[in-house]
Amino acid sequence: MAATSGPPASANGNGSLAGVAAAVGAPTNPMATALLTDQYQFSMAYAYWKAGKHADRAVFDLYFRKNPFGGEFTVFAGLEECIKFMANFKFTEHDISFLQSVMPTCEGAFFDYLGEVDCSDVEVYSIPEGSVVFPKVPLMRVEGPVAVVQLLETPFVNLINYASLVTTNAARHRHVAGKSKVLLEFGLRRAQGPDGAISASKYCFMGGFDATRWIIFAFIVYN
Repeated sequence: MAATSGPPASANGNGSLAGVAAAVGAPTNPMATALLTDQYQFSMAYAYWKAGKHADRAVFDLYFRKNPFGGEFTVFAGLEECIKFMANFKFTEHDISFLQSVMPTCEGAFFDYLGEVDCSDVEVYSIPEGSVVFPKVPLMRVEGPVAVVQLLETPFVNLINYASLVTTNAARHRHVAGKSKVLLEFGLRRAQGPDGAISASKYCFMGGFDATRWIIFAFIVYN
C-alpha cells in the first residue's frame, strides 16, 4: 500500500483529543508510538517547518495497487489501530532527546515544535473497517497540517498493510470452508514474532475465524 499527497485542504480541522485517548485505548502493540516511522518523514517535516509551511493544510489518500494472493478482493482492516495511534500520538521528552541526537543539524526550535505536536487538528475519512475493497480506491483520506500528516504516513501504511493481508487471507479461508465449519487459528509458533502473532490472531477473527489456541491473545480480548 502507499499514501499519495493531494491538493491542500481548505477546511480547518476542529477536533480535540481531550479524553479521546482514554476512551479508545492505546494501540494493541506498545511499539506503535510516534517514533514508529522513517527518518525521512522527520526530514520532510523539518523542511516544511524551515519553510514556514508546516501548518499548511494538506490531504493524503491511502490506497493499494493490487489484491493479495492473486485474488479479486481485499478486506480493509487496521482502521481501529490507526484511530488509537492518532489518539495517543505524542512525543515524550525522551523521544525528543533521541531525535535531537540523530538529527543534530536541525534547529532546536524544531524539536520544541515536535514536543507540542498531536493529532487534534487532523481529520480522517475512511471506508468502514471490514469492508471489501479494490485496488487504487482510496481507503482513508487524512487531512491536517502537512508536517503532522507527513509523520502519520509510515505508521498508517504499516498498521493497514499487514492487517488487511491477514484479514483477506482469513476471509478466503472462510469462503472456502463455508459458514458451517469452525475455523481455528493456530499461527503463534510460526508467526513473525509476538507482535506479528497478536496482529494475525486479531485479524483472523475479523476475517471470519472462530477461535484461537493462544492464551495471551485470549487474555487481551477478554480483559
